[in-house]
Amino acid sequence: MRKALALFITLLAVLAASTSLATRSEQAPTVLAAASLQESMNAAAGAWEAKGHPRPRISFAGSSALARQIEAGAPADLFISADEAWMDELEGKKLLKPGTRTSFLRNTLVLIAPQDSKTMLAVRPDMPLAETLGSGRLAIADPGGVPAGIYAKQSLTRLGLWDSVKDKLAPAENVRAALALVSRGAAPLGVVYGTDAQADPAVKVVGIFPQTSHEPISYPVALLASSNNEEGERFRQFLISSEGKAIFHRFGFGTQ
Repeated sequence: MRKALALFITLLAVLAASTSLATRSEQAPTVLAAASLQESMNAAAGAWEAKGHPRPRISFAGSSALARQIEAGAPADLFISADEAWMDELEGKKLLKPGTRTSFLRNTLVLIAPQDSKTMLAVRPDMPLAETLGSGRLAIADPGGVPAGIYAKQSLTRLGLWDSVKDKLAPAENVRAALALVSRGAAPLGVVYGTDAQADPAVKVVGIFPQTSHEPISYPVALLASSNNEEGERFRQFLISSEGKAIFHRFGFGTQ
């Protein structure tokens, strides 16, 4: 009897452990996503949940801040960056699960102003950007590390405009913070992604930066090496599928 009871208890323990493991592998994945993906990623999470899956938990911030969180050991399953460079850094430190990195979205870079502004500029080397700003400042994501700011600096530099505005910047922690400065009227002009401008009715596009003036705006997604959550990989596969990409396309993103 004692042996039978001991075996029964052991079997219960094994079953409990198996159930716990299954629960962990089926739990809602945690996603760290670039700030510019807010509306589209929430829509993708909703579509995934409608299929009977646990709704992903999503944290939005600048790609640089998210990458540093991952390097510091932040618990998460997926990372979606607004550029390839921050994903390269994590891959170089072996913080990505091999074979899961995929570049799947593209974006554009635009010059915005408050909706009631009369400003309209052709983005080219002779654009009177500094003169148009006057005593105001150009809202821009931090060009020292945030992808949207890096792309903006690349473009303004290649157009020969950087030196004229580098002392007139209002740098923000991410592209949505830069968008908010213009949306609230705190800055007369700003540089953001085309999808950001589309998401905020309080701003309008007054100029489009030539794609040749900056590196391609590419969004890669990858599963983190520390993740053991099967739902994370399933959600990644959904995002890069034709069905998933169609969701992002509705919000103005290009797909690849």
